[in-house]
Amino acid sequence: MRRVYLVAASVIVAATIYTPVSAAAPAAAAITETVYVESTIDSDADGTLDRIAADVMRPDTAERVPIVMEASPYYGLGAAAASATNVPRGFGRWYDEYFVPRGYAVVEMEMQGTSRSTGCPTTGGPEDTASVRAVVDWLNGRAKAFYADGRAAVASWSTGNVGMLGVSYNGTLPNAAAAANIPGVKTIVPIAAISSWYEYARDQGIGYKGWESNYPTFLANYVVSSAQKAKCKPVFDKLSADDGDESWDYTSFWKARDYRVGAKDVTASVFAVHGQADWNVKPSQFGRWWKELADRDVPRKIWLHRGGHLDPISFRQAEWQRVMGLWMDHWLKGADNGIMDEPMADVQKPDGSWEQAAAWPRPDTKDTTLYLGPAANGMSGSLTTTPVSSGTQTLGTNANISETTMMANPEAANTSRLAYVTAPLTKDARLSGEVSLTVRVASNRASTPLTALLVDYGPSTQAVLSERSPLQLSTEVCGRNDLRDKTGCARPPDVSIQAVSATMLTKGAIDAKNRLSLESATPLPTNGSTADVTWKLHARDALVPAGHRIGIVLVTNHNAYLASDTAASGVSLKVSLGVSKVVLPIVGGALNK
Repeated sequence: MRRVYLVAASVIVAATIYTPVSAAAPAAAAITETVYVESTIDSDADGTLDRIAADVMRPDTAERVPIVMEASPYYGLGAAAASATNVPRGFGRWYDEYFVPRGYAVVEMEMQGTSRSTGCPTTGGPEDTASVRAVVDWLNGRAKAFYADGRAAVASWSTGNVGMLGVSYNGTLPNAAAAANIPGVKTIVPIAAISSWYEYARDQGIGYKGWESNYPTFLANYVVSSAQKAKCKPVFDKLSADDGDESWDYTSFWKARDYRVGAKDVTASVFAVHGQADWNVKPSQFGRWWKELADRDVPRKIWLHRGGHLDPISFRQAEWQRVMGLWMDHWLKGADNGIMDEPMADVQKPDGSWEQAAAWPRPDTKDTTLYLGPAANGMSGSLTTTPVSSGTQTLGTNANISETTMMANPEAANTSRLAYVTAPLTKDARLSGEVSLTVRVASNRASTPLTALLVDYGPSTQAVLSERSPLQLSTEVCGRNDLRDKTGCARPPDVSIQAVSATMLTKGAIDAKNRLSLESATPLPTNGSTADVTWKLHARDALVPAGHRIGIVLVTNHNAYLASDTAASGVSLKVSLGVSKVVLPIVGGALNK
């Protein structure tokens, strides 16, 4: 993607540009234009309402058309963007080649304070949503827009029906729009997207490693345009002051950036896509958002793939474009094309193939409770359906051991980590949903981080896929030849195959001070009294084969995953057996039966 810096309106020539479109309609032409939409907010406090830049490509037709829109903070970033002078920037993704010949306008809007838009980015704040609202309002005749020379721009060509899609932050903005129930947003396609900015930076009361300190300010500084940077310093200073890094608690700052709060207001349909190995935008982001949508029976579909932070166009192009064409036709044009009769969920297997399910979590998924028990059957700890009556095990500081070391040798007792393992499974076990854990502990520290890993113990091969950064995902280009020849509109991920004896399926952490509330701390007793700590792991769909074992590994501060909790230095815990338990979402609801 290329960037045009904000300059005086008299310098920019406003023009309507006729552009040939893709091979789907080779004789047609598209009208391309850049508009600046007047928002309702003045996020940089300069006395002028923010203006949101948007590039439009639409069919050259007298009929009104619906809109596929990608909103982004990234259009102004990268070397090509910084050196570009053309207006519009250019539509580097596959959306224009695919959708414009099929009777859609494609709109690329630049979030406030980024690229050519005025205002200040606020990392998921209400200002982000306001910038999206402005453009959708313009497309529905409710807001004013202008060309660079000051002439009014009217979207008389628009039906007002908008489908939003995108990857990473570009997928997060659609979640924000749906939660705000912006009139005109009929459907969203959030890919590797955030639904709670708190959970992007924190896991249940403790900061993630790399996200623990002033993350909202860091990201806002990263995406802000050079033209707006100085104006936005007071806004960024306030982000740092309000982000609550001192406690990592869930405050009003984070509630304003939690789109799940608005799930009750969602009227748009949702097609969610997420990688089960995405430890950038972690799986709770789709899992907990999906549950809120399911509880309200929002029309929806989901793809869960085996990779990390990726776009499905890079590994399942033909099927992704087929489904997107049907999805947008149904929700934006009212086509009765059977897309909602197709299975709700597509889940990719470890070998790369796909299977479908009528729902997600899968039908007939039931909670199965296993209890943490003492050493048994050659393992240092056991997981059984029947609890023991008493007993404890000691857990200390994990001494910076790696995740691989945490999972290794579950038969060996180790106070740096505790491992609880089932007997070998007599039949396959399918997990589908969110795992929860309750551990009764007595601690010598009032502040105690806890991390649990859910592990598949058994020989296997593991496919490790290379990831793409949010900027790379937003700036990969796609041309007409890519669509015609099906060569891929994004670089396929590199895949390496590793032989493993233990596979981490999912994990989750909590600061035990936040066991009663994420909004305030309740220190653990240090007088030998016990406290129950319950937390959730990230959502997962996985098959554990017969002959393998399921394990839970407990550590205190997982230093590669979490920020270091200095108040927990020297921590030592007594974990009560029998009452401590894990609840697994198992299809069919039973193990070894």
